[in-house]
Amino acid sequence: MLTYKFVARDPATKQRVVSEVQAENEKAAAKAIKDQGYAPLEITPAGSESILGGLTNRIRSKDKVIFSRQMSTLINAGLPLVQSLRNVENQTSSKAFKVIIQKVIADVEAGSAFHEALARYPNVFNNVYTSLVEAGEASGTLDKALERLANQQEKDAEILSKVRGALIYPLLVILVMIAVVTFMIVVVLPHVQEIYKDIPGARLPLLTIVLLAISNFISHFWWLVIIMLGVGGFFSTRWARSGPGKEVVDKFKMRAWPIGRLFMKLYMARFARTAETLVASGVPLLQVMSIVADSVNNIHIKRSVMAAAEKVKGGKALSETLEGDPNFLVLVPNMIRIGEQSGALESMLGKTADYYEREVDNEIRAISTIIEPVLMIMLGIMALIIVAAVLLPIYGLAGKQIVR
Repeated sequence: MLTYKFVARDPATKQRVVSEVQAENEKAAAKAIKDQGYAPLEITPAGSESILGGLTNRIRSKDKVIFSRQMSTLINAGLPLVQSLRNVENQTSSKAFKVIIQKVIADVEAGSAFHEALARYPNVFNNVYTSLVEAGEASGTLDKALERLANQQEKDAEILSKVRGALIYPLLVILVMIAVVTFMIVVVLPHVQEIYKDIPGARLPLLTIVLLAISNFISHFWWLVIIMLGVGGFFSTRWARSGPGKEVVDKFKMRAWPIGRLFMKLYMARFARTAETLVASGVPLLQVMSIVADSVNNIHIKRSVMAAAEKVKGGKALSETLEGDPNFLVLVPNMIRIGEQSGALESMLGKTADYYEREVDNEIRAISTIIEPVLMIMLGIMALIIVAAVLLPIYGLAGKQIVR
């Protein structure tokens, strides 16, 4: 039994009632509320704000891979769906994921299809996942569909881990550089100014004056700097997730040097791998394109895929609709054309995904090779500026002493 919070209206008093009820699922909860003589307005699982709202985002990809793999093995062994779910629930270490599995079990026992129960938690089980499960249920190959999902999730997680690793290293180096420069400006540079105060007629170089102004501002208004950084970060994040912001960010990822080629190949690999998995599970092509458009996670590629879907509806081949599209690398429509002509679209999509996954690895190595000298040059320039700001006044003093 699960606990549900509800808001209802009492027909007799016309007042709102806020309370809790225990039931197997949401439908049963609504029936129980009506049996009490109330008209339900809103029903939510108890603790949904603290658990499902806050913790679902913390469910790791590894947990979902293990869930898919275990479910595939148990169903293939002949265990009923609910029994398989209970076994997996008992072995799950994530409390948040355990809660979701319990609710999925309750929905399945109440008569919902497995994919319908999973679809109630889109933050955990996306369109690709639920569509593959639905196709597996319809064809009687749920175990194979779950195995394909586990394989795809593992490949996606591996690629994303490599990309993040390649981008995190330079970010950490830049943050350390900023911290060191801030320390030098705020702590070391003011001592140079103290030396000059006692020397009549001594003038600081322009570079030192500018850095000292920055130092004084940070020292006296550090709280304002923190507020500005916090507010700027908050609004920048919100803007990047909004429609216009996402368009700019997604275009930047596709075109900026040196990460543009990396992200384009990442998107092509994701497109091909997801399409291969869906086609292999028997999902209709138009539905495949609709799902893939969302899974790629780039608004420009999504528009290209949806525009291609409209042309496919009109009778054109998929390869023809993607050919010449600037948001797709040339190899993708060429490989799809070979698959269409040979009747092996699934195989060609898989080979395309394999190729671009290897290319992602190559691009990561190339970017690492490029970024290291670039970071060294940036570090050298920053060090030169700081050293010049500190040493130029000292050399100036030495020159005056020699003249005297």
